[in-house]
Amino acid sequence: MLKKITKIQKKVFYQALLEKNKNYEGKFFVAVKTTGVFCRPTCPALKPKFENCEFYLTAQEALLASFRPCKRCRPLSHPNEVSDTVRALVDAVEKNPEKRWTNQDFKDLSMDASTARRQFKKRFGMTFIEYARGRRMGIAMKKIRHGDRVIEAQLDTGYTSSSGFRDAFSKIMGAAPTAFDKHLKILKASWIDTPLGPMLAISSEKELYLLEFVDRRGLEREVERLRLKLKAAIIPGQTNPIKLITQELKEYFSGKLTAFKTPLALLGSDFQKKVWQELQLIPYGETRSYAEQARLMGKDKAFRAVANANGSNQLAIIIPCHRVIQSNGSLGGYGGGLHRKKWLINHEKETRRSGSLSFL
Repeated sequence: MLKKITKIQKKVFYQALLEKNKNYEGKFFVAVKTTGVFCRPTCPALKPKFENCEFYLTAQEALLASFRPCKRCRPLSHPNEVSDTVRALVDAVEKNPEKRWTNQDFKDLSMDASTARRQFKKRFGMTFIEYARGRRMGIAMKKIRHGDRVIEAQLDTGYTSSSGFRDAFSKIMGAAPTAFDKHLKILKASWIDTPLGPMLAISSEKELYLLEFVDRRGLEREVERLRLKLKAAIIPGQTNPIKLITQELKEYFSGKLTAFKTPLALLGSDFQKKVWQELQLIPYGETRSYAEQARLMGKDKAFRAVANANGSNQLAIIIPCHRVIQSNGSLGGYGGGLHRKKWLINHEKETRRSGSLSFL
């Protein structure tokens, strides 16, 4: 389960950073806004001001927030304990963080793909592909997180000194800002921080189209399909639906909200839409099996199709596919990760059990 860092913890972590306290190794990572890097607590570099620091409990969170690993303290490895293979992979990603890796790329580095992946997983606790995707997504998400100010700054300079911005953004969102046709449908994307990790929200001025955790596998393809289907351009920014879902998510995670009112745009087949509508009928704090969901739709034998439609849901939490589990009680699948599915189910059950909300 992901945990939110409190203000008190941030102060404790900062003091540990100043003291280079070895007892905090592996407990947190510090990211420095002014340099764009993240470090271990014992980094020998000059210490940043408190207001320039962001703290993360895992390296993956720091990567997804667009920070790159410090070359001095090497926060992704234990000192002097990283193999040449792993070091070469990290260096290769940093040279071209926007690259999408294939088996051929490992061969070009004279590496066995399976060995490289195994070593990376053992050392970092994440697969190499997760690491590379985290860096790639982090670059584009940084642009989204900073919103319109980044777009304005890049347009003002005409990208003369920041082609990396254009390339990173266009690889995720499909088009560079300067390439937008005035006749294209415009969607806006925004970064939303939650206790379970950052989420990406995409909406028009009237409806929310996508809400996903930024480290969801296949998120880039989801964004691409959305863009192509709507023939839309996606730019960083805020809309009323995004502002509303940001507030509603805050209330949901604090246990003060059980039903969302943000207007949604459902893009799918008639069958998928029926499945998603049925999902929204599952009471807060309860779960159903895939078979039960199919039966309630009058499609007793279509539980696999129902499960596939659940997996195609692009509005995490709002359309609660996390409330659907296996008939034997096991969690089943979840695009945002089973640790999040477990957390969401427990959160809703505990909130309901506490009686802090009315379920009339």
